[in-house]
Amino acid sequence: MDQEFERCREAARNDGLAPLGRLHCLTIIGQIEGHAELGGQTKTTKYEHVLPLLASVEESPDVDGLLILLNTVGGDVEAGLAIAELISGMSKPTVSLVLGGGHSIGVPLAVSARRCFIAPSASMTLHPVRLSGTVMAIPQTMAYFRRIEERVVGFICAQSRVDPDVLRSLMRRTDQLLGDVGSVVCGREAVELGLCDAVGGLREALDCLRQLIREEKHGQADADGRA
Repeated sequence: MDQEFERCREAARNDGLAPLGRLHCLTIIGQIEGHAELGGQTKTTKYEHVLPLLASVEESPDVDGLLILLNTVGGDVEAGLAIAELISGMSKPTVSLVLGGGHSIGVPLAVSARRCFIAPSASMTLHPVRLSGTVMAIPQTMAYFRRIEERVVGFICAQSRVDPDVLRSLMRRTDQLLGDVGSVVCGREAVELGLCDAVGGLREALDCLRQLIREEKHGQADADGRA
């Protein structure tokens, strides 16, 4: 990695740009933990740790880009959306790579980056919003579910190329998941649907991130020249 980093620094110098800074790698794994703590045997990503970290990356002069590695099994919708919104609002280049699985709230997290890659064997699971604990059997409950689902669907569609009607249809399929509703899309299919930008692995994700950094530095250099 250090040799590759130095190679990119040299390429940046040859392009007349400032040297590339370090790339920060954020790993989002297991369940996204919200306000309630999960059991000690459960792998989690705690949103209260990730949010300030993202703010630090955005403000750090030593970090030029963010690589997000994803292998999630769902979790707290509000916490996941909070992380996704923060990533989508970053000014620095961001690239996500789905490895293993991007389950439920992992889909908004994946598409929140400027570019999204998915490994050939990885999958993305789409299904309606669920609620654990006591549920009141009243019309307001269903209205609440619909509002949350629209927030999730709206974010995914705004950050990707997937059609909203196609996405809703995939979330409500009854012939794919055992005893559940939803769909599992893998590798190339996720790209064809417009959820991800390309099939690839670590090399492709890093190459894309470095290219985005170079393009941004070229833009800044051009702006400084015009000024």
